[in-house]
Amino acid sequence: MRKLLILSFSLLLVLFAFAQKDSTIRKKDRKRDVELITTYGNIVLRLSDSTPLHRDNFLKLVKTGYYNGVLFHRVIQNFMIQSGDPNSKTAQPGEPLGNGGPGYTVPAEFKSFLFHKKGTLAAARMGDNVNPQKASSGSQFYIVQGKVFTDAGLDSVETYRLNGRKIPPQYREIYKTLGGTPHLDQGYTVFGEVEKGMDVLDKIAATVTSKGQDRDRPIEDIRIIQAKLIKKKKK
Repeated sequence: MRKLLILSFSLLLVLFAFAQKDSTIRKKDRKRDVELITTYGNIVLRLSDSTPLHRDNFLKLVKTGYYNGVLFHRVIQNFMIQSGDPNSKTAQPGEPLGNGGPGYTVPAEFKSFLFHKKGTLAAARMGDNVNPQKASSGSQFYIVQGKVFTDAGLDSVETYRLNGRKIPPQYREIYKTLGGTPHLDQGYTVFGEVEKGMDVLDKIAATVTSKGQDRDRPIEDIRIIQAKLIKKKKK
């Protein structure tokens, strides 16, 4: 009887673990926000329904606990903070990171109305030379901090970084007030934005980072303790 009880308890643990790692995306999941509980505070992300492939992939990874324990492994002040490399969970100090992932990519979903203002959530990817389709990493993402631009600065971005493509006037105003990284527009898929925790974004972005072989990795590990789905709060 004792052995049977032990087996039954073990089965319950297995079933509980399976339930916790359910990767099925349900309609109610798409109505949730994602909360990143980090060692520097919490960030709430709202995903875009205009990028369903990225939205559902991110939700799946959150539901299966994929992001629990990963580091913000690349941080550049006035640019962005990057996370999502599973290899970072057990990385040793000084170890270069940024090449890990789930073994697949997500097709690009560029939308002209989703741009790189401060607080934007977007997908990292390999460079154009090996990734001409601009497919996104299956798990790595970044949150834009960016900087505030002048008209002259935006003109320069249009000429030298966007090959003459014009930034819409309404977006120029946001880049001149809130700030962002306009040179990334239409080159990396934007699939959400910070709903709460912009102060945490700034705090992480201001951390001291390495100048060694693990360049831009924070000297002090900044970890996503848990990523979870939460109910959207009414504004």
